[in-house]
Amino acid sequence: MDVLKKVPVREQDPKVRATNFDEVCLGYNSEEAVEEAGRCLTCQNAQCVKACPVAIDIPGFIKEIKEGNFEEAGYVIGRSSALPAVCGRVCPQESQCEGKCIRGIKGESVSIGKLERFVADYAREKGIKPKKPESSNGRKVAVIGSGPAGLTCAGDLAKMGYDVTIFEALHEAGGVLVYGIPEFRLPKDGVVKPEIENVKSLGVKIETDVVIGKSVTIDELMEKEGFEAVFIGSGAGLPRFMGIPGETASGVYSANEYLTRSNLMKAFRDDYDTPINPGKKVAVVGGGNVAMDAARTALRLGADVHIVYRRSEEELPARVEEVHHAKEEGIIFDLLTNPVEILTDENGWVCGMKCIRMELGEPDESGRRSPVEIPGSEFTIEVDTVIMSLGTSPNPLISSTTKGLDINRRKCIVAAEETGATSKPGVFAGGDAVTGAATVILAMGAGKTAAKGIDEYLRNK
Repeated sequence: MDVLKKVPVREQDPKVRATNFDEVCLGYNSEEAVEEAGRCLTCQNAQCVKACPVAIDIPGFIKEIKEGNFEEAGYVIGRSSALPAVCGRVCPQESQCEGKCIRGIKGESVSIGKLERFVADYAREKGIKPKKPESSNGRKVAVIGSGPAGLTCAGDLAKMGYDVTIFEALHEAGGVLVYGIPEFRLPKDGVVKPEIENVKSLGVKIETDVVIGKSVTIDELMEKEGFEAVFIGSGAGLPRFMGIPGETASGVYSANEYLTRSNLMKAFRDDYDTPINPGKKVAVVGGGNVAMDAARTALRLGADVHIVYRRSEEELPARVEEVHHAKEEGIIFDLLTNPVEILTDENGWVCGMKCIRMELGEPDESGRRSPVEIPGSEFTIEVDTVIMSLGTSPNPLISSTTKGLDINRRKCIVAAEETGATSKPGVFAGGDAVTGAATVILAMGAGKTAAKGIDEYLRNK
């Protein structure tokens, strides 16, 4: 065993997986997991824990794997995380826990994410459930949104003994986990639903098809329904567009709509009649993880796919693993390229996209070098479908129907970083509704913070 190198993880062959929606990464078996866990140095002052937004006891659970105590490893993770099988698959570990791994200084970091996934999958396959709270305090808390922030907040509050109800606008619980992330990265029936059932097993109730701000308001929940506190974890589902000519043409999607049709409404399956226009030549505009998800989905639906991004590969915001997988599967990257117009045929359908070449200038506010147009470098890409993946903003429905709730200029809810408390007493918020679009694990971290804040608020009330 070479302790400087990770135990390789098995994956579907790129040519095969590009034609199906089965999970790409196959994960570790028990022998591989024990071998990889053996690479951990079990640091006393573990930097990996400090870099984890939900502060999982990483050396603790890896120690249990080393000793073959997989069930106990699951309980160690479960003290901090409500969604380990999700996090093990979609967290950007390379920039968080694994990025701080001491083993990674002279070799490759320990595969913390793959080990977390192994433990969570083992627990699910063996029917091991989280430990229920010993007693209930009977105090009611409402959670808005059943995405990663809401599920985490609800699970933590339930463990503290609170009577928690989640209100979800869609017909299925899971938020971005069910509508945003494709099956080949995060299986719904095999992974997401069991994780949600684990949260429900703690006593959390989930009501679907409830649109807060229309079905019922936050003020009504608190004044008429008896909820003493409310957590807003409604995410950021309002897509952004470029504002270029032709953007309203038939064949132009937001990545949100495209992925929701495929992931939540099963457009990729022959036994569902959800309409989706997969296209034969698709351009995805953007360079984040959502852009990779949309591009890889379009590829599996039979299209030739281009990713159009205005900066260079070094500035791509997507995870390195996702970019690597997209390239392996045959997706073409048109970098330092920016759309200026979407072209349409006589029937109003997309028939091409006019672009301009870019070069990198001085760094912008984020520290990335700003792209600058190269005059006279315009050219046209022949496409019949365009998917815009330029980020999302919170839907203003909740903030506009709740008295005394402050928002900032980006329409995000203003909440205290240390507690999640908003300007309205008893109302807390976290995740994408506060920060704008970010990662699953950051939303979970905000949910944990708010659960502690709500507990402290209600204890002192």
